[in-house]
Amino acid sequence: MARIAFYTGSFDPVTNGHADVIAAAAGLCDRLVLAIGVHPGKTPLLTVEQRAELLRQVATPLLAAKGAALDVVTFDDLAVDAARRAGASIIIRGLRDGSDLDYEMQMAGMNGTMAPDVQTVFLPASPGVRYITATLVRQIAAMGGDVSPFVPAPVLAALKARFAGG
Repeated sequence: MARIAFYTGSFDPVTNGHADVIAAAAGLCDRLVLAIGVHPGKTPLLTVEQRAELLRQVATPLLAAKGAALDVVTFDDLAVDAARRAGASIIIRGLRDGSDLDYEMQMAGMNGTMAPDVQTVFLPASPGVRYITATLVRQIAAMGGDVSPFVPAPVLAALKARFAGG
């Protein structure tokens, strides 16, 4: 039976922190489903199609190195319901710090009650990427700052194109 893990996020944009968690998750499963949450009330910087393509570009070599397969999906409902649709028995959550842990423990408790067959697994971000947030990357990029230390190369190119009007 294949071990399928489900990692959710807005991935707007994909950061080196996301890539770090993806690489760690790849060692825990046979298939990793990267699930882009689509929320009608939010206006993302990048389209869902752009985010999906960037996830594929960033994650494919990371998963190939560990022998895991990749799926990229979108969802607009509960993560546990989307995880079940994907056949996942694991939800991956990345942790940067203690405030992430507090929030994620609450979410894991709620998800565990709604879907006891889906286990939440916390993966701590590596020290070198713990401070990176997609929110700060968006703000820095929008103000013309250099985000190259915070994002993979394909994402950097997409952000440069986005803010060049392209």
